[in-house]
Amino acid sequence: MTLMELLPVRDVTACCSPLTREAITVENASNLASSLKALADPARLRIISMVAAHENAEACVCDLTEPLGLGQPTVSHHLRILVEAGYLTRSKRGTWAYYKLAPGALDGVARLLVTV
Repeated sequence: MTLMELLPVRDVTACCSPLTREAITVENASNLASSLKALADPARLRIISMVAAHENAEACVCDLTEPLGLGQPTVSHHLRILVEAGYLTRSKRGTWAYYKLAPGALDGVARLLVTV
């Protein structure tokens, strides 16, 4: 199984056909490139998998810093990028922010890459 098969995330590109079936429009290519750019970082891919694997598929920055070996500001930066790209959602509880996978977000990216 691939990461995309394991993680449900927001449908970022439902408007597009798989890349191998027809040419993608300029606008859709730009949107897809931005979406993939947010994923194209080892720390961000790890964050997505760690959040998915965490209890209740939800994690706080404090749950991620030590396992990632990164400081809180760096982890927060990566989380912000993933939230802005629509892969994670953020909810604030007191002084802490908790992150969850956005339902269906990786589905659109996965569909575009399917060659069947």
